[in-house]
Amino acid sequence: MGVFVFLPLVLPLTAWPVARLAEHHLHPRMATWLLTGASAVLAVCSTLSLALLMVVGTAQLPGNPLPDGWSDPEVREAVPYDEVAGRIAIPTLILVLASCARAAWRHRRVRRRAGRALEGLPATSVVVLPDASPYAYALPGRKSRAGVFAKGRATGGARDRVVVTTAMLATLAGPERRALFAHERAHLAARHHRFLLTVQLAARANPFLRPLRTAVTYTTERWADEEAATSVGSRRVVARAVGKAALISRGAPSVTLAGFAVVGPVPRRVAALLGPAPAARSWPSLFTGAGLAAWGAAAGTAASALSSANSAVTLFVILKAATPL
Repeated sequence: MGVFVFLPLVLPLTAWPVARLAEHHLHPRMATWLLTGASAVLAVCSTLSLALLMVVGTAQLPGNPLPDGWSDPEVREAVPYDEVAGRIAIPTLILVLASCARAAWRHRRVRRRAGRALEGLPATSVVVLPDASPYAYALPGRKSRAGVFAKGRATGGARDRVVVTTAMLATLAGPERRALFAHERAHLAARHHRFLLTVQLAARANPFLRPLRTAVTYTTERWADEEAATSVGSRRVVARAVGKAALISRGAPSVTLAGFAVVGPVPRRVAALLGPAPAARSWPSLFTGAGLAAWGAAAGTAASALSSANSAVTLFVILKAATPL
């Protein structure tokens, strides 16, 4: 096992360059898929490495429930330097799992609360709330089933809905309202909440992945901006709508729900919308900075997966040999 078990814990650093360059040099759709995929794989490999180290550490604890052969001196010699790290990995893995579970539970709770708040309202794809606080966000629903809607009234959050307040609509002109609705529908059509939840869980699994979470928050908004600009037919109208909404909006109720005006990246979004549309390439050229960073992140992700697989197989063979049949 050796040093290979530690590599997935630090290989997320290889994705930092692409997290910065993808925002400016890749199409938002491609950047979102690339960064989210890399985050998911790197997070899984990192967690697997912690689990492997935890097995080694647990085997050395007195009164452990594992077979006696797992703490045999030959096992310790086969996995040098992993005993101390293994004991440290036990509380670390517990904290990682608890943090991920809490994030997933919070996301589910926010969605359920938002769905319950809309119960009894007309079963329309757009819900306008009489609220003095200006905000708008996309609320993803579940697949509808028979009996979910009755007499034109929604009995739960079974369908995708765009939630907007009267205060937000009063701020925007007619074309800008169309841009807002097109933006939120793009979030729902592309299921951006899944990308956001994935990178949030990945960042909790390994703090080195936090720059990728920040980047995906931006690229999903840019993706929706570009879809809205195509739908409305004017990039300037979308830029004006985003800028106005950002000045007064408080955003979505959860970081894993896509909102129209996330305050942090708004100036960059407006600047991007005032420029030319990004080119939709299938993969960036290796002879560009973004391409080199993308290939570096892909190589780091592949190395992380291979290191985790190597460590898992090695530990399995060692422990299997040490365990009496």
